[in-house]
Amino acid sequence: MTEQQQWLTDSNQEGAVFEANYKDEVHEMNDYFDQIQSHYTEMNGLDGSRNKRARKSSSPVTDSATAEVVSLSAGSADNAGPSHSGHQRRLWVKNRSKDWWDKCNHPDFSDEEFKRAFRMTKATFDMICQELEPAVIKKNTMLRDAIPVRQRVAVCIWRLATGEPLRMVSKRFGLGISTCHKLVLEVCSAIKAILMPKFVQWPDDNKLKKIKDEFESATGIPNVGGAIYTTHLPITAPKANAAAYFNKKHTERTQKNSYSITLQGIVDRSGVFTDVFIGLPGSMSDEQILEKSPFYRSGINGDLKEIWVVGSGGYPLMEWVMVPYSHRNLTWGQHAFNEKIEEIGEVGREAFGRLKGRWRCLQKRSEVKLQELPVVLGACCVLHNICEIRGEEMEGELKFEIFDDQVIPLSVPENNLRSMASVQARDHIAHNLLHRGLVATGFL
Repeated sequence: MTEQQQWLTDSNQEGAVFEANYKDEVHEMNDYFDQIQSHYTEMNGLDGSRNKRARKSSSPVTDSATAEVVSLSAGSADNAGPSHSGHQRRLWVKNRSKDWWDKCNHPDFSDEEFKRAFRMTKATFDMICQELEPAVIKKNTMLRDAIPVRQRVAVCIWRLATGEPLRMVSKRFGLGISTCHKLVLEVCSAIKAILMPKFVQWPDDNKLKKIKDEFESATGIPNVGGAIYTTHLPITAPKANAAAYFNKKHTERTQKNSYSITLQGIVDRSGVFTDVFIGLPGSMSDEQILEKSPFYRSGINGDLKEIWVVGSGGYPLMEWVMVPYSHRNLTWGQHAFNEKIEEIGEVGREAFGRLKGRWRCLQKRSEVKLQELPVVLGACCVLHNICEIRGEEMEGELKFEIFDDQVIPLSVPENNLRSMASVQARDHIAHNLLHRGLVATGFL
């Protein structure tokens, strides 16, 4: 006998032994489940004899709160063998209703109701699903069918939009709590990886010129490429290094210990994010957060020429960061300048207000782990941009007033000026505003 024939003989023998063991295990499992089923049947029979009405409404196997039995083939008739041909493999799964999602996903469900639920029209939702499908689609298995892409995306967007606890999301979509949590993180990761490069990006020269023209037309200040703002998102006190996340300003306001992480964003005239920096501890000042950001490094490296991003007094005056005058006894021109800077700053605050209004998960402490939170926040910024770019108007009831939560150091003197060229440029702009008649009349 050759080595190949010997190897085939040994393989067949091992296969026969494995198949015999497998049949024995299947038989034992089926006997076990038959015992459980018989037990529940006897229990229901006893309950029925005590209460006739309860017997009519009860399930023949288990009560309605327990699991139903899903029968699955343990193999082909050839594999099952003659002595076990009637046995099937059974999987116990909880019976959950998908009625709410099936209603929302039905073609007859109105666009208005869909937008109220998911903060966007069906067309925008379909576009997102199409973009994310290659990353989030799963294959069916022999145990169960995969959750469809639309339902996966819907679970994530609903969770972000409402901030509902996972147990409530679970009930709405007919899925397990842990499954919903997993879907939220998976879809958020896909949004960050696939959609963020497309929808959150620093503008090219042509777009930047358009942004500058829009700001100058509205305020009279030239070369403004965006408004910078930093907001804080509440979190549960972390077990490690909690002091770094302690938010003194929120604590004083609410009279409760508050902890947060930060989201720094730059927006254009339309309130669309062109740059975001997420995840630094809430105890840091706006200036410290800026200095840690990639945007700051771009400015230091000389990549931001002939452009201003406008911020509040918590930021330093630099060659590419414009801030208001903060000293007392301002001139009329300086008052006019501060007024226009405030208008630009309001664009940023309103954008963050719409962000938090649409995605209410940002208004409350998250159930997501601290290390996973930046991915969720990034996904919210991407979805915000998609809605803004596609003209998805926000319902008035979702409006959210931004509390001025910018952290400013205890000492921010007027000499927080890092560029004399910027000091001169600011004075020149203020002078021009006064002489072009753009000065406010309230203090004349």
